[in-house]
Amino acid sequence: MKANIPETNKKRVVIIGGGFGGLKLARKLAGTDYQVVLIDKNNYHQFQPLFYQIATSGLEPSAICFPFRKVFQKSKNVYVRITEVTSVNTRENYINSGIGMIKYDFLVLAIGADTNYYGNKNIMEHSLPMKSVTEAMDIRNKVLENYENALITEDKALKNALMNIVIVGGGPTGVEVAGTLANMKKHILPKDYPELDFKEMNISLIETTPKLLNGMSEAASKKAKQYLEKLDVHVLTNTSVKDYNGQQVLLMDGTTIDTKTMVSAAGVISNKLEGIPETALAKNGRIIVDQFNRIQGSDNVFAIGDIALLKEEAYPNGHPQMAQPAIQQAKGVANNLKNIEKGKPLVPFHYKNPGSMATVGKNLAVVDLPYIKFQGFFAWLVWMLVHLMSIVGIKNRVMIFINWAWSYVTYDQSLRLILRAKNKKL
Repeated sequence: MKANIPETNKKRVVIIGGGFGGLKLARKLAGTDYQVVLIDKNNYHQFQPLFYQIATSGLEPSAICFPFRKVFQKSKNVYVRITEVTSVNTRENYINSGIGMIKYDFLVLAIGADTNYYGNKNIMEHSLPMKSVTEAMDIRNKVLENYENALITEDKALKNALMNIVIVGGGPTGVEVAGTLANMKKHILPKDYPELDFKEMNISLIETTPKLLNGMSEAASKKAKQYLEKLDVHVLTNTSVKDYNGQQVLLMDGTTIDTKTMVSAAGVISNKLEGIPETALAKNGRIIVDQFNRIQGSDNVFAIGDIALLKEEAYPNGHPQMAQPAIQQAKGVANNLKNIEKGKPLVPFHYKNPGSMATVGKNLAVVDLPYIKFQGFFAWLVWMLVHLMSIVGIKNRVMIFINWAWSYVTYDQSLRLILRAKNKKL
């Protein structure tokens, strides 16, 4: 099998990964004198900040995904290839993939990060991650299947385990999942399952550190906790999970929580790619890059986003593994590749923090901007506007707006479908 990429006199930029950074870089290089090859294992871009709405039946997967080929229909210098990259040879300038060897003049690694299980095999086996649309769908299926099974069991302990949900990780993802599930518990699930007593359902959010939303202001953290507790979410800070066997969560203090559903949102670990020099890897697996996002010891291999470790005075441990650093680094690399083509000097990267935000259920959110911090209903409106405008594709924005408007008016959304493979049983 061959990649079948035309050989031209143009220099080739190979981008591995079509997330926020990879897609932004490819779009910035579209229409330039470079031949751009975008490689991803999926044929679509995924809007990760709204995975939790797929998991909680708020949106359909198609609303937050966009085909790469649709993005680059009019870009004659961009080639999309769907495959997995197995290794890279930085000395001879080529990568190995499922469709064969692909040569490059410049290589950009934007392979992102995955769920961090901190070496616990039981948690990895039994908990539910949420780093892709398919994983978010697995959570949706699992939650709905559990309530179907709760209807037909006479074992009270098992029924409680089927109804209880534990979320591990008090960052934006964990907070948003917990808040949305709490709204479902109050407004939706009792109508779908009137035979079940949802006073018996417990939603627990577990965070290892003393506060929620680390990285945001103290006011945002306190308000988020207050909002969640008002929604009847059990918030456990300074607490960590020791083990999980698929039936019971064991905390470090010996406390146990019966649940058949544990969502892992506690942290990320950088994806790995064979062939990256060991000297370029930090202890946490991120790739050490210079001020131009070039990996250590290379002039033509770059790394951006979650996988890149670029230290600045304000970020001695590297930038947060979020969308904005990836997008800004992609812009910086694109500009520098254009500078290289024109013989101009490279411009060092400096991250400009635009702020952060998280929603905590209907009408509730917390927003930290560089010069102002606010919470509540207005913060929720700002959160919706920012996320809506960040979605790729006008049609997707319209679909999401309609879904959100309908949910706001009706407190309901008819997307609670259990979709599974033909041979999979409840």
